Amino acid sequence: MSQSLRERVTRELDRLKQEGLYITPPVLEAPQEAVTRVAGREVINLASNNYLGLANHPHLKKRAREYLERWGVGSGAVRTIAGTFTYHEEFEKRLAAFKGTASALVLQSGFTANQGVLGALLQPGDLVFSDELNHASIIDGLRLTKATRHVFRHGDVAHLEELLAANDTDGLKMIVTDGVFSMDGDVAPLDRIVPLAEKYGALVYVDDAHGSGVLGELGRGTVHHFGFHENPNVIQVATLSKAWASIGGYAAGASELRELLINRARPFLFSTSHPPAVVGALMGALELIQREPERIERLWENTRYFKRELAGLGFDTMGSQTPITPVLFGEAPAAFEASRMLLERGVFAVGIGFPTVPRGKARIRNIVTASHTRDQLDRVLEAYAEVGRKLGVTG
Repeated sequence: MSQSLRERVTRELDRLKQEGLYITPPVLEAPQEAVTRVAGREVINLASNNYLGLANHPHLKKRAREYLERWGVGSGAVRTIAGTFTYHEEFEKRLAAFKGTASALVLQSGFTANQGVLGALLQPGDLVFSDELNHASIIDGLRLTKATRHVFRHGDVAHLEELLAANDTDGLKMIVTDGVFSMDGDVAPLDRIVPLAEKYGALVYVDDAHGSGVLGELGRGTVHHFGFHENPNVIQVATLSKAWASIGGYAAGASELRELLINRARPFLFSTSHPPAVVGALMGALELIQREPERIERLWENTRYFKRELAGLGFDTMGSQTPITPVLFGEAPAAFEASRMLLERGVFAVGIGFPTVPRGKARIRNIVTASHTRDQLDRVLEAYAEVGRKLGVTG
């Protein structure tokens, strides 16, 4: 590393430390479960996106081993050369059937799915209308395109209509939004966005990372929750790393969309395809999601209980509507201190500060899962009550 670069990096790290924004990632010492181990301590885990409790499930591990033994360790190539196997296409057909769409295509991650799909669809002269709180992968994906971008205030459909009415193009118009917002836990108002898109001749693009496996019948997602899954002008993109407990991303929609992405999505074209064990685990997740709907029911029972009790303690959960339950602490040092104090009390819940969330909106982001027991949640609530009093956040 050159001296000038070393100095720049050191200055940036010092600045982060001075502002209380320096991050040291926690290291898990046991599998991703409702109870895990961090820093040598057994803790109740509220930090993961393991919504349905599948990350260490025996059925997924069994299916992964089956695919590993039959197909080997790696796929050996990108999909368009020699890296497409029958197991890839079988999973994609089953995923499309689950989503109620004509087709689905799996990409390497949810992040690269946004880069690939937006990059393949958008051209110079197109207009994009993007929610201000959209995920970083959407923001970066849009930056890689030459479309003109307009940002509307979070969830503000009236502001969105103002922008749609004031801007027109001979190209495409696309409204881009998260289905469930990852830091606030609220749901995009698709019931108003989709009709508005039809009024102004726009497409709707939904990143459903935190809605897939959580919302809608059998966890089919936010678009299904609002009944727009058969609308050909709604494009669904999501990850397979949260409720699905593995890794990857996907796009679901018209058959022509799949064909275009195979030919134009750069992450698909230039990254090695998923190895057999990953697809085996994903197939196992799909089987369990369809076979055990009670998992989603438990997830929502736990979610409602946890939110209600936190509110009763006096915490601000920021209007969350989903299992993502933020607890507002204001500034990053306060959120990080609360996280440290909770860990001392056997609760693993991570503080989130700028730049992930705006300054002054630092929080602890909690996610209850289908696997948490009522006793575990009560122990978490006891710890929160004590921490809230000590930090002066609650009475």
